[in-house]
Amino acid sequence: MPISAWLADLVVIVHGLFIVFVVAGGLLVLRWPRLAWVHLPAAAWGVLIEWSGWICPLTPLENALRRAAGEAGYSGGFIERYLLPLIYPPGLTPAVQLWLGLVVLVVNVAVYAVWWRRRRRH
Repeated sequence: MPISAWLADLVVIVHGLFIVFVVAGGLLVLRWPRLAWVHLPAAAWGVLIEWSGWICPLTPLENALRRAAGEAGYSGGFIERYLLPLIYPPGLTPAVQLWLGLVVLVVNVAVYAVWWRRRRRH
C-alpha cells in the first residue's frame, strides 16, 4: 500500500475525530474549561461548513492523496467501509446539512449553558 494511501486513511480518521469533537467536544469543556478556546472555533467551523454547503479542506486533501496512491475510489478497507459512510452519508442534501448544523449548534449551546451555570455558581 503506497504511503499516500495510508495518509489518505489518516486524513479520514482525523476528519472523523474532528467531527466527533465538533459535536461532543463541549462535554470535555465541562471537565477542562480551557478547552473551550479550541472547541468553540471548531464547533463554529462545523456549523459554518454545514450551513454554507462548503467542503471541508480535509475532503479535497483526502481525495488528492487517494489519486496520488492510484486509487479511483473507495475500495473496501475498514476505513472506507465503516468510517466514510459516517462522514459522507448517502443522501446528504442541503436540507440535511442545515439540520446537522442545527443539531451541532443546539447540542453545544446546551452544554455551554450548563458549563456557564456551573461557572457562575463557583
